[in-house]
Amino acid sequence: MTASTTGRSRTGLAPAPAVWVRTVPVLAVVLLVALAAGLAAADASGATTPWLLVDPGPMVRWGVVVAGIVVDLASASTVGLLVMAAVGFPSPDGERVFRPALVTASATATIWAAFTFALLVLRYAEITGRSIGDSRLSRGFMFFAIDVSIGRGMTITLVLAAFIGLVAAGVESYGATALLAVSSLLALVPRALGGHSADSSGHETGVTALGLHLLGISVWVGGLAALLLLLPSLGSRASATAAARFSTLAGWSFAAVAASGLIVGWLRLGRWDGLVDGLSSSYGVIMIVKTLLLVALGAAGWWHRKRTLKGLAAGRPRMFVRLAVVEVTLMGVAVGLGAALARTPPPIRPGAGRDLTPAQVVTGYPLPPAPALGRWLTTWQPDLLWLVLVGVGLALYGVGVRRTAARGDGWPVARTLSWVLGLVVLGYVTCGAPAAYGRVTFSGHVVMHMLLTMVAPALLALGAPVTLAMSTLTARTDGTRGPREWLRTVLDSAALRVLAFAPVAATILAVSLVAFYWTGLFELALTTHLGHEVMLGFFLLVGYLLAWSLIGPDALPRRPVHPMRLVLSFAMLAFFSFFGAALALASGPLHRLYFIRLEQVPDAELLDDQRFAGNLAWAISATSVLVLALVLVVQWSSWSSSDARTRPQPT
Repeated sequence: MTASTTGRSRTGLAPAPAVWVRTVPVLAVVLLVALAAGLAAADASGATTPWLLVDPGPMVRWGVVVAGIVVDLASASTVGLLVMAAVGFPSPDGERVFRPALVTASATATIWAAFTFALLVLRYAEITGRSIGDSRLSRGFMFFAIDVSIGRGMTITLVLAAFIGLVAAGVESYGATALLAVSSLLALVPRALGGHSADSSGHETGVTALGLHLLGISVWVGGLAALLLLLPSLGSRASATAAARFSTLAGWSFAAVAASGLIVGWLRLGRWDGLVDGLSSSYGVIMIVKTLLLVALGAAGWWHRKRTLKGLAAGRPRMFVRLAVVEVTLMGVAVGLGAALARTPPPIRPGAGRDLTPAQVVTGYPLPPAPALGRWLTTWQPDLLWLVLVGVGLALYGVGVRRTAARGDGWPVARTLSWVLGLVVLGYVTCGAPAAYGRVTFSGHVVMHMLLTMVAPALLALGAPVTLAMSTLTARTDGTRGPREWLRTVLDSAALRVLAFAPVAATILAVSLVAFYWTGLFELALTTHLGHEVMLGFFLLVGYLLAWSLIGPDALPRRPVHPMRLVLSFAMLAFFSFFGAALALASGPLHRLYFIRLEQVPDAELLDDQRFAGNLAWAISATSVLVLALVLVVQWSSWSSSDARTRPQPT
C-alpha cells in the first residue's frame, strides 16, 4: 500500500496536514482561555482604563492586551517546537529532524511575527495617544521602530520571528534546527530588557530573572503544547520517548520559573516593610494567582512522572493526554495573567522615589566605596546570570566526577581543583570588586578584563571539562539528541576547528581588545546590561579558546606542536606589553566624558588612573603568560617522556 492510501508518510509519520487537523482545536481552546483570563485580569487591575490626558481609544487599550497574549502563546509554541525538535522528538531515520515540528514551528513563528508587528503599531499608538484610525499615526513610526528602545526591541523580535517563519518549514538538518532554536530564544531577549524589572533598582538582577522566567515559561508551555499537538503523529514508542525527554526539560523549566518569579516578585513588591501592601495591590493579586497556578502545574508534572508516563510507555496514552490538556489549559490561564501583569503598574516600593546619583543614572548601580586594598576582597556586586552559570558549572562538574568514581575510574584531583578555582575567579570577576570598580574606574575595568581573559580561562581549560563530559554523558539510543550528541557535533564542526586553532584564537583576542578599548564598545558595555553581559561572555569565550588550544588537556583536532605553542605564548606576551604601554603612554585619557559623568575620579586624575591601568595590564598579563609558558614546558616534558616510553627501542 502507498503512503497516500494509508494516510502515513514513507517515514511512518502522519503527514503535516493530518497533524494540523488535530492541532487547531487545542490551539483554539488554549487561546480562548488565555484571552478570557488576560482580558478579565487587565480589566480588574485597571490596565484598560481610559487615560486621563490623551486616550488612544479602547481599540488600542484592549488591543495591546490581546496582541500581547497571542505573541506570548505563539512565541512559546515556536520555542517549544524547535527545542523539542532539537532534543526531544525521535528522528525517523537518524539524520533528518522531525518534520511536523518544523512545519508547525514555521506557522507559529509567522503568527508571532504578525502579531508582534500589530503590537508594535499598538504600542506606538498608545505612546503617542493616537487612535488606530488617526491619519497622523504613521508620522514618526519608523523612528519609534528603529531608534526608540521599546520599538527597536520589538522590531528585532519581529525580524527574528519572521526569519524563523520563512525558513523553518524547509529545514531538515539538526544543525539548522539548533540555530533556529537559538534564534527563537534570542528573540525573547528584548522583552526581558524592557519588562517591569528593567526599571527596578536591582536592574541587572531583575532583567536576568525576567529572562530566565521567559526562557522557562517558553520551553515549558511550548514544549508541552508541541508534545500534545504532535503526539498523534508519533508511534507509541516514540511518544513515550518524547514525553520522557520533555519531562526532564519541564523539571528544569519549573525550577527556573519558580526561582526567577520569586526574585522578580521580590524586586517589584519591595522588602518586608512593603510586602503586605504590595500583595494586596492588583499587581500582587495577579502574582498570587500565578503562583497558585505554578503550584498546580508542578503537581501535575509530578503526577506525570509518577503515573501517566508509565501508562504512555505501556501504550495507554489516554490518561497522559487528559492531564496534558488540563495542564496546557492552566498554562493558557497563566500566559493570559502574565500579559495582564505586564500591563498592570507595579506598586511603588518604599524608597523608590529617592534621587539617583550620577553613577546610578549611567551604570544602574551606586558608587562603590573608595578603592582600597581590603575592599578588593570585601566589595561585591552580584550578577544573577553569572551566579547561576558558576553554580551550574560547579554542579555539573561535580556530577561528572562522581560518575567517574562510581564506575571505578579515577579523575585527577588537580583538574578538579583547577576547575573549581577557575569558577571562583570567574565569580569574583563578574560579581565581586572587579565588577564594581570596573564600572567606575579605568584601572578597575582593566583588572576585570585581564582576569576574565587570562586567568579564569586558563584555570577552566586545565580542568578538562570536555574530556569529563564525553566520558560521563550517556549516549542516546532512542533517536533523540542529548548533551553528548550536541557536544560531539560542536567538537566536530568546522567553525570550532578554525576558532580553536591557537594562532586564530590569539589573533581574535588581540584584535578584540584593541577594538574594545579604543572604540565606543567600551561605553556600550558599561552603560547597557546586554552589552555588559555580551562583553563578559565574549572575552571569556575567546580567552578560553586560546587557553584551551595552548594548555588544555582535552583532545583537539588541530593543535600546534609544543615549540610553536611556546613561541605563540611569548608573542602574546609581546602584544600585552605593547597593549599596556599604549594605555600607559597615551597623551590623553580614553573615554574621558564617560568617567566625568560618574563623578568618581577627578578629571585631572583620569590620565594617572589610565597609566596605572596600563601597568596593571602588563603585570597581570605577563604573569599569566609566564605561568602558562611554564605549564606548557611541563606538559612538553611529560609528553616527551611518555613518547619515549612508548617508542620501540632499538635491538
